[in-house]
Amino acid sequence: MNRAAFDYFADLLRRESGMQMTPEKYYLLETRLHPIVQQQGVVGIDGLASLLRRDEGNNAVRQAVVEAMATNETSFFRDATPFDRLRDTVLPAMTQTRAAAQSLCIWCAACASGQEAYSIALLLREYGAPFTEWKVEITGTDISHGMIEKAQRGVYSQFEVQRGMPARLLVKYFTQEEEIWRLRDEVRAMTQFRQANLLQPPPLPAGSVDIVFCRNVLMYLDASSRVRVLQGLHGVMHAGSVLFLGAAETAGGLGEMFRPVAGMAGLYVRGDSILGLPVSPA
Repeated sequence: MNRAAFDYFADLLRRESGMQMTPEKYYLLETRLHPIVQQQGVVGIDGLASLLRRDEGNNAVRQAVVEAMATNETSFFRDATPFDRLRDTVLPAMTQTRAAAQSLCIWCAACASGQEAYSIALLLREYGAPFTEWKVEITGTDISHGMIEKAQRGVYSQFEVQRGMPARLLVKYFTQEEEIWRLRDEVRAMTQFRQANLLQPPPLPAGSVDIVFCRNVLMYLDASSRVRVLQGLHGVMHAGSVLFLGAAETAGGLGEMFRPVAGMAGLYVRGDSILGLPVSPA
C-alpha cells in the first residue's frame, strides 16, 4: 500500500465515521481491508483506493470499508463499574424523577453486537420494581449493519457468554441450544436495534432519552468529530438525563453542556441537571 492510498482511506474514514488513522495503523488497515480487496477483485489496497476514486458513489464498498475498520469490542457487563453506578446511583435517582412518566428510555450508542444493551436489560429485570411496571425502551445503535443483525438475533457463543455474564443470569435468562446460547424473549422484547452513524443526526427524538451509554467511542475520533458526537448526545437528553462515557473519556470543552458527577469517572449529567447527583466543578 502506497502512502497516497493510506491517506485516501484515512480521509474517507475521518469523513464517514470520525475515526483517526495514524501511520502506525498501516498494517491494521491492510489486514482489515484485505477481504474487501479479494471480494472486489482488485490488486491490493492501492487498487481498492483507485476503485473508490473512480466510483465515488459506490456506497456499498465505502460502507464496507467503514465497518471493517470499526473496533466492535464488547462483552456482557463490560467494565463492571458503570453498571454498578447505574444500579446503585442512577436508577434510584430516576425512581423519583421519572415516577410521573413511569417510563425509561435508554440509548446504547455504538453497541456492537448488543451485549451492552442486553446487560442493561438484565440489570433492570434484576432491579425489579418500579421498573418492571414501567415502560422501558432500550435502543442499541451501531455503524455496522453486520453487528446490528447479530444483536437482533440475541444468540451468542459459549466464549461470548463466558466474557462477563454471571452464571446465575446465564441460566436464568438464556436457553442453550447445542453450542450457542439464546436470550429469552422477555429480555429481547425490552430492546431494539438499528444502524446509525454517530456523525449523522441522532436516531432518537430530541429530549427523549433518560440514559445514554456511549463508552469507548470518543477515544477513536478526531477532535471535531468528538464535539459533533457530544452535541448529538446532548440533543437527545433532557435535564433529568445521564451520560456514561468510558472512564478515560471526557465531555469537557463544551462549556456548561455537561457536568461530571463527582468521584465517578465517565458519568455526566447535563449542565441543567435536576437529578440531584453531586457534580464536580466545571
